[in-house]
Formats: sequence, structure tokens, C-alpha cells
Amino acid sequence: MRTCLVADDHVLMRAALAGAVHLGWPDAEIVEAADFPAAWLAARRRPDVAIVDLMMPGATPRDGVRALREASPATAILVVTGTDDDRLMLDLLDLGIAGFAAKTASGAVIEAALHLIVAGGRYLPPRLAEIAAARQVAAPVATATLTDRQRDVLRLVARGLSNKEIANALNVAPETIKTHLARLQSVLGAKNRTDAATRARDLL
Repeated sequence: MRTCLVADDHVLMRAALAGAVHLGWPDAEIVEAADFPAAWLAARRRPDVAIVDLMMPGATPRDGVRALREASPATAILVVTGTDDDRLMLDLLDLGIAGFAAKTASGAVIEAALHLIVAGGRYLPPRLAEIAAARQVAAPVATATLTDRQRDVLRLVARGLSNKEIANALNVAPETIKTHLARLQSVLGAKNRTDAATRARDLL
């Protein structure tokens, strides 16, 4: 059974989004939140997917989404918003957002976006997809300098594993993983571990 976090400060919007989830997953367990702090708390339950409004009480869009991602790195996040701020959306992509949908989107569109991001894809407006693709052109060249072990770490980071889980999988010390991650962040131009995971998913 799928689990889904629906976070929006408007009751009717939460109900509409929950309805869209049930179109694709009739038996899904839905947890609702009306502000960012409640969403962060709910994210600790590690839902499969989260549908999140940007303009909620408790935090700015960037800080709110960043804390949500940190609370559950493996959760696929779909932002439902009315913004056309490309810079903001690109910043959120760097935080690991899997997709964006307009607040005016139909339930069928939301359902399609959810299926895509849960399958590991991204659901982006065409304009944003073009900008994001252009930013990735130079990345494969940079990753050519990685060692085989660093590539192994990169693949596991992309799958959402923790440092300890990666260390266990590769039979090395956690401190070694930290060293590899520092190198990966430098090569990928990532701001942090979450950003590195996002960029890794784009490259692998």
C-alpha cells in the first residue's frame, strides 16, 4: 500500500489532492499537514510520495522543502504551486524535488505526475526541463574523473541510502564514505549530500 503526505494550508486543496492520489492508488494511506512543521513531522514516517504546497506557514519555500527533504531523503516530492519563478524552482530541483504541477492541474494530471515520480522520473514544465537539461551538459565530463569505488558510492547515494548503509554495503568504514562524498560533492558541484543525491539520479 502506498503512503502519501499531502501538505497544503487550504482544506479544500488538501481534499482535492487526496482525491487525485486515490485515483491512482485507491488504498493509499494519506497523511495531511497544514503547515511546514507538521509536514516535517509527518515526513519522518517516510512516505512514498509527498505532495507539497510552497506557500505554507512555518518556513520559506526553500527552507521548508529543504527540511522536508532532510526528514525523508527517499520520499518522492511533487510540488504543487502557482509560481513561475524559474530561479526558485531550479533551487528546489537542487534540493531533490521530483516534479512540479500547477495548482490548476486536473486530478488526472496530478495522478500521472505521481506515477512518473514514484517510478523514478521527473515531472517538469517544458521550460524548466530545458533549463535543467542545459545545466547538466558539463556534468558527465566531470564524473569521468571518479574512481570505480566513488561511482559505487554515487549509485548508492542516488538510491537514497544513508552513509552507514552505504558503508555496510561496500564493507568499508563510515569515515571512508564521508571522504568519498566530499569528493563527489566537489565534482558534481553539489551544495550538500541531498543535492549530490539529486544530481546523481540525473546522471545514472
